[in-house]
Order: sequence, then structure tokens, then C-alpha cells
Amino acid sequence: MIIAIIQARMGSSRLPKKIMLELEGKTALERVIERVRACRLVDDIVIATTTETRDAETASFCEKRGIKFFRGSENDVLDRFYRAALHFKADQIVRVTSDCPMIDPAVIEKVISLHLKTKADYTSNVLKESFPDGQDVEILSFGALKKAWESARLQSEREHVTTFIRNHPEIFKLQNVENGQDLSSKRWTLDQAEDYEFIKSIYKALVGKSPLFGMDEVLDYLRKHPELEKHNAHITRNEGYLKSLKQDRIVK
Repeated sequence: MIIAIIQARMGSSRLPKKIMLELEGKTALERVIERVRACRLVDDIVIATTTETRDAETASFCEKRGIKFFRGSENDVLDRFYRAALHFKADQIVRVTSDCPMIDPAVIEKVISLHLKTKADYTSNVLKESFPDGQDVEILSFGALKKAWESARLQSEREHVTTFIRNHPEIFKLQNVENGQDLSSKRWTLDQAEDYEFIKSIYKALVGKSPLFGMDEVLDYLRKHPELEKHNAHITRNEGYLKSLKQDRIVK
């Protein structure tokens, strides 16, 4: 069973309640879900949210739409993720975050296909970044996830689900999907107000013509409207992760 687990919470420090921001008639979270659902290799979708009071709204959102969800620790995201995978009996777990409302279903399928072909423990397109930020996809076996959950001790390894796995290639078989062109400098993720302005503009321009517009359509539009990329070009990629590394400590 290949289950996509989408991390989603209301408590983002940089852009609170970003998962409920509107993108042409649907929330950002709904946009992520519909894109993951379009991937033919994914058997089911689960939203992994927190037990914090504010995420009762996230749970209610899922209940009303018949979307499976799991509530766990806000800060120990690895634990939340592991318990969600255990609860829903996942064999392979696709990890997508709720700040990727422009994720291309074709990119998800590429990563899953390589993972299944190579029988890897972990496959992604972020070991060597070549896709735009916001096209990040990871898939890992339940066995690898369990090993990480049992072994991870650093705060960064608990807060970020796959850090322990990526830090230990001597333990895990890792694979990476690279894009034909290095587009890692492009920022298509939803983390700050400037990101929202950029993504809103893309959705307004493209979703009416192609509801699940992909990377090629976005790139084509940006070639004609390069000024849009100035909205959020100044923001550092993986800012939250880099911050957690600076504050790292043993927590378990």
C-alpha cells in the first residue's frame, strides 16, 4: 500500500493558517490534495496534523470532505509521521508537505517509479536539488521510517521526518531524481506572504485552462511574465530547516 502523507498544520510561524489560504476557489490544502490524488501510483492520502487545539479546524476540514487524517505531536514530526503510517498500515510512504500547492503529479510519479524500480529505502528529488522549491517529493519504506523513528536523537531529526535517513547513507539505500535543467533557484513554495502573492498569480493565470497545470506550463508562463518571480526571489530555500540545524540539540 502506497500512502501519501501530507503534513499540514495551522501553526506556521511565518504564515499562520497558510493551508486555508484561498487559491481560485479552493484552499491551498485542497490544491495539494487534488494534485497528489492525480498521481496514479498513490493508493491513499492521509493528512498528518497536530493535537494542538488550533488543528481541530484541520481535522474538521478533513472530516467534512471524507479525507483520512491523523493527529500527533506538533514538534516531533517524525513521531507524528511514523504513527500515521503505522495506523493506516502503509508499506511505502510518499511525503509531501502542505506548502506545495503547485506540486506536479508527474514529478511525484517519477520519484515513486524510481523508488519501486530500484527497491530503495528512500527516494527523493531533494538529495541534489534541481527542481523548483515547492516540487519536493520523498518516498520511503515503512522499514526505513521505523528505523529513523527508533534511532533519531537530534531535534532536527525529530522535527524533519527524513533528516536521519538522509544523514545515514551507510544504513539506507538512497536514490535521487534529477531534473534535466537545474531549476533549484526557483521558489514555488508557500511559506511567506510573498510566496502567496506569487502562487495566487500563477493560479489565476493557469488553473482555468489547466486545473492540474504542471511544471512546463508554469515555466512557459514565467518566461512571458518574469516579473512575477521578483515577489519572493529574496527568500532563502529551506529556511526553517537551516534554522533548526543552528539550534540543534539532543532531545531523545
